[in-house]
Amino acid sequence: MLKGIPPIISPELLKVLCEMGHTDELTIGDGNFPGHTYGKKVIRMDGHGVPEILDAILTLFPLDTYVDHPVTLMGVVAGDDCQTPIWDTYKEIVAKHDKRGADCFEEIDKWEFYDKTKERSTVVIMTGEKALYANIILKKGVV
Repeated sequence: MLKGIPPIISPELLKVLCEMGHTDELTIGDGNFPGHTYGKKVIRMDGHGVPEILDAILTLFPLDTYVDHPVTLMGVVAGDDCQTPIWDTYKEIVAKHDKRGADCFEEIDKWEFYDKTKERSTVVIMTGEKALYANIILKKGVV
């Protein structure tokens, strides 16, 4: 064990986070996200929800300050009758770690989100999150 490392962060995830550099991205997927289809590397964290993983990761690395929106959400598909209260939770968590708070966020089309994950994410973290549209991409900043 190490001091200061959130216990939810596995050795495998810690290694990946440490290897990531400035502008590298990671995706945290909800329980429905097709991580093995779009991820170059996948780490499973099935017993956990996105909020607790998001909070733990943000204790270890900063968000990119050189871009306007270092956090990306998967937008709700038009016609989908779905509410996304979990996004408010994400904004509270990000505000604890980054003074820009909700200004860090952008929302993109579902299919763009998949493409961005496939093209840019170093890792996809698969969770047991049950909330719909709970997927999030983080862009790492300078430590």
